[in-house]
Amino acid sequence: MTQGGGAQAPSGRASPAFPAGRGSVGGGGRREVPPLLHCLCGGPRQALGRVPVSGSGQARALVCLDPSVDGARSDSRAAMIEVVAELSRGPVFLAGEALECVVTVTNPLPPTATSASSEALAWASAQIHCQFHASESRVALPPPDSSQPDVQPESQTVFLPHRGERGQCILSTPPKILFCDLRLDPGESKSYSYSEVLPIEGPPSFRGQSVKYVYKLTIGCQRVNSPITLLRVPLRVLVLTGLQDVRFPQDEAVAPSSPFLEEDEGGKKDSWLAELAGERLMAATSCRSLHLYNISDHRGKVGTFGIFKSVYRLGEDVVGTLNLGEGTVACLQFSVSLQTEECVQPEYQRRRGAGGAPSVSHVTHARHQESCLHTTRTSFSLPIPLSSTPGFCTAIVSLKWRLHFEFVTSREPGLVLLPPMEQPEPVTWTGPEQVPVDTFSWDLPIKVLPTSPTLASYAAPGPSTSTITI
Repeated sequence: MTQGGGAQAPSGRASPAFPAGRGSVGGGGRREVPPLLHCLCGGPRQALGRVPVSGSGQARALVCLDPSVDGARSDSRAAMIEVVAELSRGPVFLAGEALECVVTVTNPLPPTATSASSEALAWASAQIHCQFHASESRVALPPPDSSQPDVQPESQTVFLPHRGERGQCILSTPPKILFCDLRLDPGESKSYSYSEVLPIEGPPSFRGQSVKYVYKLTIGCQRVNSPITLLRVPLRVLVLTGLQDVRFPQDEAVAPSSPFLEEDEGGKKDSWLAELAGERLMAATSCRSLHLYNISDHRGKVGTFGIFKSVYRLGEDVVGTLNLGEGTVACLQFSVSLQTEECVQPEYQRRRGAGGAPSVSHVTHARHQESCLHTTRTSFSLPIPLSSTPGFCTAIVSLKWRLHFEFVTSREPGLVLLPPMEQPEPVTWTGPEQVPVDTFSWDLPIKVLPTSPTLASYAAPGPSTSTITI
């Protein structure tokens, strides 16, 4: 049990900013309170909101309860039920792993408050869901199936984790009840553990220009005959292709016969899955062999590009070398960009590019530019951001990685812009005012895989807070 701090509250009088309403307020006499504060059970209660706190993996929801619900009180402070959801290992997970969250419910009134200050919650439930949102200008989705209408979509007493979210819920886990009929005395708190395996068949977390896949853990709390207060904790899910077909090795010597043993077995499976994913990532990204590519335009060879591998993990650096000494065409400048290309599948494209080519959105994550006239050999290093999304493919969209090169070459063969080393007499040299050039580009596909969820947690978080008022 942990002790929470008290919170000073208004005196209970009706604010001039609200229209007057009927309600009985303890403390001797009748006072007018805003109708907004009335619940179906006859007591004025209002959910103030929730504030997820980034970085620490915590999120908070405050449910304001008027002190007059249980009769007159000697304490003038308003009671609050504080709900804190804490992720034990950060907000980043690998699909197939088990998410563990500790939900703590606290009555923050000081223990010196009267016994009438105890508050109760009817129940609390938790569920993980994935929201899909598509850009209407880029993606043409089929109309929703109207033959299966949503059950009580407008009811405020039904636990719908995706209520009020943009897009549609494409993936969700079964809801789990955390507690029922919970009563807390002043200063009392209780903690509940929530554990659920993230679906391995789902898409990764992704915020693109055409589509978005957003994962959230939603915790719903409700008092009797009152609307549900939803606390949403944002998650980031990484997907490693190939783990769907892997089966957990069963130990025939151990035969679990109780739910506690099943939980232990699930923990072993989660640890085994993380180790297997790490081994596969290491094996795929540790192989090194020099790959050489000749770069040429319509007038001849420009140079040779070398790279040691084509498969990377989030957080690694893409290192390449460029040899221009063997070229017959002078290269004045080059640039290389680390990009992702987001392509909507043909059957879902709203509009197409020129010539009927699929519409593709490009995002540049890192770029290197260099003037290379009279340069024989050079190199570059482009970091892959930990906050980016590895390549993936779904029925609606695909995401691929590439190196995009742009070269600026001279049209004049044998271009020499350096003066000779020996001068018979003093001469002033100036650079040419104009040089006729050609430009061309070249794309080299690469593959980017996920990394350890613990390492990915160091990436810059998303929005720091989100608030709701009921």
